[in-house]
Amino acid sequence: MARVSHLPGRAEHHWIWQAEAACRGVGSEPFFPPEGERGKDREAREEAAKAVCGACPVRARCLDHALRVSEPYGVWGGLTEKERLAAAGHGAVAA
Repeated sequence: MARVSHLPGRAEHHWIWQAEAACRGVGSEPFFPPEGERGKDREAREEAAKAVCGACPVRARCLDHALRVSEPYGVWGGLTEKERLAAAGHGAVAA
C-alpha cells in the first residue's frame, strides 16, 4: 500500500496558466516547424505563431517556462528557438 504522506502534493499550480493561453485550441502547427521547413515558409509560420502570442494573457509565464526548462523546439512566449537561446545568453539572434 502506498504511503500517501510521502506522495507529492497537488501540482496544478505549475501548469494551470496554460488554460488561459491564447494558443489553447489553435493546434500545434503554427508553433512547431514541420520537417525540412526553411526560408520564407518558416518565417511566415513563425510570424503567425507570434501573432497569437502577441495577444496572449499568459505570454510572460509561457516564455518563463520555456526558458526555465530550456525548451528546444517551437515558438513559446512569442520567441523562436534561436531567440530564446539569445535571451538566455547562449548566442545571438540571427538577422
